[in-house]
Amino acid sequence: MPQQTQPQAPQQAPRAQQAYPELLYTRRTRFDPADDLRAAEPLSRYVIGPNESDEWVWLATGYTEVRQILGDHTNFSTRRRWGAEGPDWRPPELVGHLMDYDPPEHTRLRQMLTPEFTVRRLRRLEPNIEAIVEEHLDTVEAAGPGADLMPLFAQPVPGEVLCELIGVPRDDRPEFLRHCHRHLDFSRSRKVRAADGAAFSRYLVSMVARQRKDPDDGFIGALVREHGENFTDDEMRGVCVLLILAGIDNIEGMIGLGVLAMLEHPDQLPLLLGERDGRGRASGAGNGSGSDRGPGRGDGGRLASDRALDELIRYMSVANAPTPRTAVNDVRIGEHLIKSGETVICSLTMANRDPALTDGPDRLDLGREPVAHVAFGHGVHHCLGAALARTELRIAYKALWRRFPELRLAVPAEEVRFYNRALAHGVHRLPVVW
Repeated sequence: MPQQTQPQAPQQAPRAQQAYPELLYTRRTRFDPADDLRAAEPLSRYVIGPNESDEWVWLATGYTEVRQILGDHTNFSTRRRWGAEGPDWRPPELVGHLMDYDPPEHTRLRQMLTPEFTVRRLRRLEPNIEAIVEEHLDTVEAAGPGADLMPLFAQPVPGEVLCELIGVPRDDRPEFLRHCHRHLDFSRSRKVRAADGAAFSRYLVSMVARQRKDPDDGFIGALVREHGENFTDDEMRGVCVLLILAGIDNIEGMIGLGVLAMLEHPDQLPLLLGERDGRGRASGAGNGSGSDRGPGRGDGGRLASDRALDELIRYMSVANAPTPRTAVNDVRIGEHLIKSGETVICSLTMANRDPALTDGPDRLDLGREPVAHVAFGHGVHHCLGAALARTELRIAYKALWRRFPELRLAVPAEEVRFYNRALAHGVHRLPVVW
């Protein structure tokens, strides 16, 4: 008789680990992922509740795994499900929040927004960004010869720039930004934070209404003129809310962490400032001038500076993770099967420190050849404001060291305290002298 084969047992999911309640993916040691996060597998299963039978999620930390998940919007959705309300319903406060939209809804909104964030459009905003940066550097200088850069520079600049982008009048900005910052203060209760969130949301509603009647040359006015019939008022308000909340938190963290990183790596500062290229030469060496001569030559100060900035962004990876993904189909990632309905968190921090991305990923090397990092996400949800963030950081760093070339820490580096929020990483205080 022919030998009968035994049916193979279905692959079992790995046993869940009991570490997720403490938000494992946010843990860091200064700039680096914490040791327990490093110990995680490229794709691991973690329990949210106290028992093995409670809800659990997948945590992706490998670069390859994170890129595959974030790049696959067909199998992984950012859209939250709201139970009995129906598949197409979302809370009013999330209307216009791109990270809660899947294609084709996401595609429709993104295509209308993208032209407002091109490099060419942002260049028109550069003089305004420079003026805002210089104004706050005046405040820092007046407080000196020593000051805390966080409240005087890193915290106010991002909010002012975003107000400039969307067109909030200067007289309205202090109150508007006060509500924004208070809403982002996680030391306050959810109820109190919600009240401030509702206040700046109401302001944006009235602003959209004014732009509908008389659109100007700003961000909202441009959307009204070019896409007025295809963009609802609630969608415009929601887009502005998301830009402001994400922009303030992340750029504040990037400015503070970037300054600290440069103070700890002063030999690399000339690369960031465009004074030296990635091969150690003064900018302009090799072509007889200081001008950029196109990509790939490495002899232009601006090109070297942009490459250095991108490496600094990779190294900092301020955003811990993008919006969680929910599998809408069964999908295999490496050796594991993620089933429909299961949730995946992607650690941008760990993906950007994976040797699969680059050699020596824990080393800050501003002369490193460019790599396809995921600090701004990946796929259709790649950060819409990435070009704005790079522009703002480039201007802020260069202006700071132009004003204070002898900038240095006022306290030992080990006394600088870091914060680890669910969404972003940064420093509480940054005392400096010059």
